[in-house]
Amino acid sequence: MTKALFVIAHPNIEQSTGNKTIIEAYKKFNIDTEYDEIYKLYPDYKIDVKAEQEKLLKADVVVLQFPMYWYNAPSLLRKWFEDVLEHGFAYGSQGKALKDKRLIVSLTTGAPLDAFKEGGFQNFTIDDLTKGFHQLANLCSLTWEDFIATGGVNPFVKNQPEQLKVVIEDLKKHAKLLADRINV
Repeated sequence: MTKALFVIAHPNIEQSTGNKTIIEAYKKFNIDTEYDEIYKLYPDYKIDVKAEQEKLLKADVVVLQFPMYWYNAPSLLRKWFEDVLEHGFAYGSQGKALKDKRLIVSLTTGAPLDAFKEGGFQNFTIDDLTKGFHQLANLCSLTWEDFIATGGVNPFVKNQPEQLKVVIEDLKKHAKLLADRINV
């Protein structure tokens, strides 16, 4: 049976529409998953590196779940990369602990996904903006399973009931895609 680790990097998951909905919908698929809410665990940014590495060792699939902030992951997730994916563990001649584990980036954006295109409002595609994660997988000998993104998840959608329904349905589809990809 596949074991997944969700590294959840949302500074306020309880207030979230997108990431919270994805996680709640995903849980209904009953996949063996550990939920690692790093903002709850490390509000002081002092990461327990050994504990996080142990979680990674137990997982077959690692899912990075976050809202895109300024075209990247939230700051604590970036610090998590710096601290946890250390030389000799995740990469380097002796760093093969993550070899052949699978990596999926699961993200939400405030802007609609059709804004992410060359010449569009965001000027770059989500594929362009996730290349660093692809390279992270490469460096750490993880198998890159690509990204799953849902756009249009912003604070204003809560005040637009019809649009909120559409976004919630998109987020549930996002969760189903995650479950399907994990269970391959």
